[in-house]
Amino acid sequence: MGALKDTPEIRIALAGNPNCGKSSLFNLLTGSHQKVGNFPGVTVEKHEGDLEHKGVRITVVDLPGTYSLTPYSPEEIVARHYLIRERPDVVLNVVEGPNIERNLLLTTQLMELGVDFLVALNMIDEVQEKGMEIDTKQLQKLLGCHIVPVSAKKKIGVEKLLDHVLRVAGKDIEIRKNKLFYREELELFIQRIASLLETEKELGGYNSRWLAVKLLENDREVYHEVQQYPVWVKVELALQDAIRETGKLYDTDPEELISEDRHAFIRGAMKECVRQREEKKATLTDYIDMVVLNRVLGLPVFLLVVWVIFQGTFTIGAPLMEALEWIFSGTATIISPLITNEMLRSVLVDGILSGVGGVLVFVPNIVLLFIGLSFLEASGYMARAAFVIDRVMHRFGLHGKSFIPMITGFGCSIPAIMATRTLKNPADRLATILIIPFMSCGAKLPVYILLTGAFFAPQEAANVMFCIYLLGIVVGLLTAKLLKSTVLKTDSEPFVMELPPYRWPAFSSVLFQARMKALMYVKKAGTLILGAVIIIWVASNYPRHPELDRQLSVETARIQASSHGESEKTLRIQELDSRIRAEQLEYSVAGRTGKLLEPLIRPLGFDWRIGIALVTGLSAKEVVVSTLGTIYSLGQSGGGEHPELASILRNDPAFSRATALSLMVFVLLYLPCVAALGVMKKEVGQWKPVLLYSIYSLGVAWLLSFATYRLALLMP
Repeated sequence: MGALKDTPEIRIALAGNPNCGKSSLFNLLTGSHQKVGNFPGVTVEKHEGDLEHKGVRITVVDLPGTYSLTPYSPEEIVARHYLIRERPDVVLNVVEGPNIERNLLLTTQLMELGVDFLVALNMIDEVQEKGMEIDTKQLQKLLGCHIVPVSAKKKIGVEKLLDHVLRVAGKDIEIRKNKLFYREELELFIQRIASLLETEKELGGYNSRWLAVKLLENDREVYHEVQQYPVWVKVELALQDAIRETGKLYDTDPEELISEDRHAFIRGAMKECVRQREEKKATLTDYIDMVVLNRVLGLPVFLLVVWVIFQGTFTIGAPLMEALEWIFSGTATIISPLITNEMLRSVLVDGILSGVGGVLVFVPNIVLLFIGLSFLEASGYMARAAFVIDRVMHRFGLHGKSFIPMITGFGCSIPAIMATRTLKNPADRLATILIIPFMSCGAKLPVYILLTGAFFAPQEAANVMFCIYLLGIVVGLLTAKLLKSTVLKTDSEPFVMELPPYRWPAFSSVLFQARMKALMYVKKAGTLILGAVIIIWVASNYPRHPELDRQLSVETARIQASSHGESEKTLRIQELDSRIRAEQLEYSVAGRTGKLLEPLIRPLGFDWRIGIALVTGLSAKEVVVSTLGTIYSLGQSGGGEHPELASILRNDPAFSRATALSLMVFVLLYLPCVAALGVMKKEVGQWKPVLLYSIYSLGVAWLLSFATYRLALLMP
């Protein structure tokens, strides 16, 4: 490994199909040493991590899952650009063993690219369970690269894989870089075009054979690249000859022939290197699909699965949330008498502990919800859900592929809006973008948990939250129907989606995904929400009302001088303090702002305090909870035990079950956070649709909240 002695750092790229276990392998290799960003110039997420193996630091870049390197989707463009321009030391092609034939299409394109690559034959345990036999030595000869059997789930072969990575990077393994040969007529044109391209020195950074193949495939990106050089005149003539000749011989174009020859190579490799059981027996996947993909049972089963996740989130999360509430409440009770400076005490107790603490208590529920969603994703069920929902989506002018961004929207609207780039129909894409904010993102969850926990029993709370999530989907679909029937009236694309086999997810991988989401939530609580809480505290305390401060001082002195017992004096001072604090809050900037909004929101059951929370919630929906925590705590007495927010709301005469339901509906449907609106504008390309959507969403939120409040008042 002499070549690595002077280069103790290498960079590898993970490339593979969706659902091939690439992300599981990435998590296994890099663990917690990961960072998430965006690839330069695009909104596609970039996952990068580090590890050390035998004294060599290895940087791993997890490329977006893609079936090919033909640049149709943003993911395919990113993957190809990274391999060509960044030139990683090793490309680790993760191939799903049980579905090796489908995965080899990407492998053949890596062969053509001429990169130093290594195949990680993943899920080797499932290959053995299925009775498959893969002749890896013979397959290595055909592909011109080494193949290492691994199982990311069972941690099999990882050390051997890393050893091979170092050997490939150090040039200690002979890389044949086999060419994929096409039929004779194509090869003649490939050689002719490649020879022409080699004369253009400026194109020296590219593999000329690969460029020739891509030009024959009608690859628009390569076309635009080569057209900039003088050699294009000759290349274009050669391409026209190729199109004319193949049309005469095969009645088709070179692109179709290249695809046929690639698949012919793969079928031949499968026949030569892979043996499967002769009898085709129904698998567990087949039996489960008979139920979950059934035309009658599929949708009820999906709703039942989601309902069970919500029940588990509340049932298991309730005692954990209560424990955190007890910790924050106890902390406030302990430190409050210890801080003599009134302003500092108010900032810490009424501001930070009530605001940030009021958000952090929901971490257990958020972790549990994401464990459930990650489990469905990793098990293979989420793909079935999209397939089942496809029939419903068609009735609203969309198709099942739009359901994937919608599901992503339950985590966060921003990546969900970005995920719509996989939709090739512009009308479908715009309609999907405009309905994603109606999905209940993770930031809205604390609001639901707070209000349902305060006004409903645990089992009722889960059912209410399930209905809120369902309402978001229904409003989104009805909005899509309205859009696709009027301003975006076009036919939807047909939906074809691969259904991976069911797998029992690795619990460590599911926990890892949930942990990452929880850390992002906690980080937001410690930065954005903390900043918002401090701003809200200042706005809620200033300007000071001099008469109120004087009145508090005079009245307190009068009570102290009275003949009442000490316990009676303490109670009267607390009541006085609570009244003065509440009046000061109304006099503040926040109070005045809320009072301006109150006439608009009073019909929904909201007072001026809720109006403030809704405005601050535009920065992040969790801030609604922290704002309520700060504002309602300021209306409480400064002495004695510091009650949790749910208890304060439950005992507030201005807050009721009807108010809670109305507020949940409004938070569900009104404007998303400012960051999501910015991403929406970036993806749509202009402000007009975003502004029209904003007006529409506010109108829908007001009307449905009004209806909810009025109906709830009629309930016993």
